[in-house]
Amino acid sequence: MNTPCTPARPMTRMLGAIGLALALSGGPAAVMAQDFPSKPLRMVVGFAPGGGADIVARLVGAKMAENLGQQVVVENRAGATGTIAADNVARSPADGYSLFLGSQSTMVVAPSLFPSLPFKPEKDFAPVSQVVTMPLILVVNPALVDAKTVQELTDHIRKAGDGAVSYASSGQGGPQHIAGELYAHMVGTKVTHVPYKGESAAMADVLGGHVPYMFANLPVALPHISSGKVRPLAITSLKRDPKAPQIPTLAESGFKDFEVSTWYGVFAPANTPKPVVDKLSKSIQTVLEQSEMQAKLSEQGFTVVGSDAAAFSGYVASELPRWSVVIRDIGIKPE
Repeated sequence: MNTPCTPARPMTRMLGAIGLALALSGGPAAVMAQDFPSKPLRMVVGFAPGGGADIVARLVGAKMAENLGQQVVVENRAGATGTIAADNVARSPADGYSLFLGSQSTMVVAPSLFPSLPFKPEKDFAPVSQVVTMPLILVVNPALVDAKTVQELTDHIRKAGDGAVSYASSGQGGPQHIAGELYAHMVGTKVTHVPYKGESAAMADVLGGHVPYMFANLPVALPHISSGKVRPLAITSLKRDPKAPQIPTLAESGFKDFEVSTWYGVFAPANTPKPVVDKLSKSIQTVLEQSEMQAKLSEQGFTVVGSDAAAFSGYVASELPRWSVVIRDIGIKPE
């Protein structure tokens, strides 16, 4: 004898079917990832439009939009070495729709330099993918310092004495500042740090003869190296860069293990579902595998990385204590 269906029985069957579907697909997070994204995403950049971070975000974001099927809107929130933008994303819903293009200065240097930051990179973010990396170049104005090697610049600084020689940087806590202080620490003579609001302003004063040297990002320095307005002495990666193979490394120049690089990577708020993080990571990796994208980023002086979420998480976890020790040993303090 068949039992008549009561109104509650169809609902029970429907819920059972939904539960089975969720179980087979890996749960609610997996279902969310299948539907993600269903609206535009935003990628928040902690620096002004036109700079390296902004260029990377716009190039990568435009291609991500193609494979995700939703627009990726770049939002600039400049200031405080990118920490304003980072805090904004850390406080955003953990749903994958708010992303932060972070740099080493914001995510691994700032926490040691500014202990009162409102966020903690290792607790408040889910690393998605390291996008690119780029070394710095130590350059001098040859009209101010007749140094052709790092050793000659080092001799000049030591002869002048503590504080007599200055160097320019794009601002406190940035890679140029960290490289400058690490170099001075290894030289063993104090130098005067002259911070600027951006790398263009710093380079302008080096070119103008107001400051004798700086550590500059590769694409910023190369045109002025070609024109002879600045002289390159060394590069800050452990290996020579293919875009400037004639320039030796600091490590080759007598400064063992000297390495300071600019890198940019994408972060999501902590607790963003892993399937969503993985989908975003795969999207970025797909974009960075395109030869056209690699060519465009190379033109800007970047080396493509395109790591997955697990590799990037491991990298950030290893960099945080490393730079904490460096900053402590060098004695860098907020100015």
